[in-house]
Amino acid sequence: MSATPPRGRLFLVPTPLDHGCDVQAPLGDVLPQGTLVQAAAITHWISENARSARAFLKRVDALQPLAQPIQAQQITELPREVHKKGDHQPSGTWDARPLLAPALQGHDMGLVSEAGMPAVADPGSSVVRAAHALGVEVVPLVGPVSLLLALAASGLNGQDFAFTGYLSQDSAERVRQIHDLGRTVQKTGQTRILIETPYRNQALLAALVAGLEPSLRLAVATHLTLPPARTRCASVAEWRRNAMTVDNKVPAVFLVGRG
Repeated sequence: MSATPPRGRLFLVPTPLDHGCDVQAPLGDVLPQGTLVQAAAITHWISENARSARAFLKRVDALQPLAQPIQAQQITELPREVHKKGDHQPSGTWDARPLLAPALQGHDMGLVSEAGMPAVADPGSSVVRAAHALGVEVVPLVGPVSLLLALAASGLNGQDFAFTGYLSQDSAERVRQIHDLGRTVQKTGQTRILIETPYRNQALLAALVAGLEPSLRLAVATHLTLPPARTRCASVAEWRRNAMTVDNKVPAVFLVGRG
């Protein structure tokens, strides 16, 4: 009777924040050697997008030879509805456990999103929950997390903060959400962190500047970890006096705090 192989581990592998940008950061500048070595050793992957996962592995291979050629890597994509609508709710319409079959057979697996840390403002939390349910060890690796980088660079309250995510695309509902968010920040002092699909960056900035109280502080961080990185934090009143556009081609992080 054959022994059951030891279970593999699920590694949460962060990727650079330059997805979709015209310039790329040198991979060795944003990922430590230990993360590169571990990523190169993995041959079974769960990804937001297989094409971007292969592009990431190509960059890893240039610094740390892969255990198997890219063509031989087993990459499984998350269902479209997961990475488009999110998978952070405890219960969902699909079961992520089958994706972890290789781990039950003894293979270490990697989970990647297109930018940053998977399962943090990116899909993947359902896979992590499934790993816990199956008794598969979850190992987060070190790498860039845009939300924390932006928070640190903003100078806003880093002791009490919350990630709000995306606001509604409906203009009337978005106005209501901004007013509610502003009142909460003013009352509690809690920093709120927002993101938006890049091509709507400028629309969100305009809505925040128009809808928030002038005394609140608004920060916008773009191109994080890249040469043109910039974080601007000022009162909403100052934003109104000195408007700044936001690149609609790159990811941005928006933060609202109390002055």
